[in-house]
Amino acid sequence: MIVLLTDFGSSDLYAGQVKAAILAHAPDAVIVDLLHDVPAFSPKAGAHLLAALAPQFPVGSVFFAVVDPGVGGQRDAVALLADEKWYVGPDNGLLSVVAARSASCEHWRIAWRPRNLSCSFHGRDLFAPVAAWLDHGTFPHGKLEDIAELQVNYGSADLAEIIYLDHYGNAMTGLRTGQISRSAKIVFGCHALGYARVFSDVPAGQAFWYENSNGLVEIAVNSGCAAEKLGLRVGQAISFGC
Repeated sequence: MIVLLTDFGSSDLYAGQVKAAILAHAPDAVIVDLLHDVPAFSPKAGAHLLAALAPQFPVGSVFFAVVDPGVGGQRDAVALLADEKWYVGPDNGLLSVVAARSASCEHWRIAWRPRNLSCSFHGRDLFAPVAAWLDHGTFPHGKLEDIAELQVNYGSADLAEIIYLDHYGNAMTGLRTGQISRSAKIVFGCHALGYARVFSDVPAGQAFWYENSNGLVEIAVNSGCAAEKLGLRVGQAISFGC
């Protein structure tokens, strides 16, 4: 299984081109479109989304993760084996939260370059073939070089920011809920929101925070758009108070 997580957009041509490149090397690959609307140009948001979503997939999965504003520049290309799952993408922090939270992790630099490599689309030309080989069970010896660690590392800590706005206007944060008291209020700007278990526990139009289905703190409005009502944006900092 090859799982795609990118900022390519759901309605653009790029995800389709990546799938074609994967299937050219692994015709029987099962491809899952996990998310193509990671906040554009934000490896940090993508890193926390990837870390929250990857545990839902089985051992042996291959994650093609590309949020790559530095494509064609000095950033490196890497592959990881973290807790028996593969991750392929740019060394710009995008894979680093998964790596930091894993019990075991091996790192490789992708030294191979295809004959025809677009300067601006390494996802299709470089990362897709490597993901296909790994999914096929073929370790690309001679194409990967061992490295001790990633060059860009965000670490294992949670991120007290909004990392994703879904089409309902709900705002997902990079905070896991395990250590957060249900009596705490989420604070940002002039707002202080209390906890609710689920949407229907508050009146229509009321804003609240809850634990979403991925175990993250999320800001929402019952039957409304939290992003519009509260002026939320990706990258906005949040905190907790009494």
